[in-house]
Amino acid sequence: MCGIVGLFLKDKTLEPELGAMLSRMLGVMNDRGPDSAGFAVYGAGQQGVIKATLRAPAGIDFEALSEELARVTGEFVRIVAHDTHGVIAVPADRWPSVRSSIKEIAPELTIVGEGNRMELFKEVGLPSEVSKRFGLVKMTGTHGIGHTRMATESAVTTNGAHPFSTGIDQCLVHNGSLSNHNAVRRELQRNGVTFETDNDSEVAAAYLSQCMHEGDSLARSLERSLDDLDGFYTFVVGTRNGFGVLRDPIACKPAVLAETDRYVAFGSEYRVLVDLPGIEQARVWEPEPSQVYFWGHNE
Repeated sequence: MCGIVGLFLKDKTLEPELGAMLSRMLGVMNDRGPDSAGFAVYGAGQQGVIKATLRAPAGIDFEALSEELARVTGEFVRIVAHDTHGVIAVPADRWPSVRSSIKEIAPELTIVGEGNRMELFKEVGLPSEVSKRFGLVKMTGTHGIGHTRMATESAVTTNGAHPFSTGIDQCLVHNGSLSNHNAVRRELQRNGVTFETDNDSEVAAAYLSQCMHEGDSLARSLERSLDDLDGFYTFVVGTRNGFGVLRDPIACKPAVLAETDRYVAFGSEYRVLVDLPGIEQARVWEPEPSQVYFWGHNE
């Protein structure tokens, strides 16, 4: 069944409340996806700096990992711990070497997302508890997306939880089911793409990434997916500047958008939105089938 939430802030005064608002929205979706959850938050970025989110086995000593990275790379690399995840920030020109060092020193770690502004967290467990473990309520930023999962086609694992990263500062959450994902997976594998799970959502993320690698814009990539991905689905994609929404041509999965002069919000159900400030004055509507929507900041 699954649940999706998204929040894009137009009003800068709301940015300190982003995490608290997104956490409440995810909590409402507990019963739509009780087995795992995840979210991506887009906070302040520094020019020329790459942030990467690392996922590790429970009990890892991130401080010791920082010290080992300093020994190997010759510079101190701070890792900010969030439960089983850690966020690392390094100069962009140093990131390829630090990335290689991480894989060599700690092959058990997974890099779940990287970019200038995006931090991405996901784990098995009730969504409200996952939010609490990572401290979502205290996170700040301009926008974020989240997902609560009820696994129907692949195992309940952290790898199978959403979001799935689709590139630098970009990730995808998905509600629905793709009927031809195995055929698309095989085609992508022939092009050198590798996969960690049997999840159809990972295929969708890889498909969009491949389209953009070929030079398409995000909007064009989503439009192409209408021809190449069969099934019933809603995609919400987070980017450095905002987020986009697409429903399949049949649009049988529930989806609601609300917009005010302070924010744009997405939810799988209207009840996700009822606690948002000024929702009584919002324009509320159901996104049209096969139509790409996007809201973003100009930078």
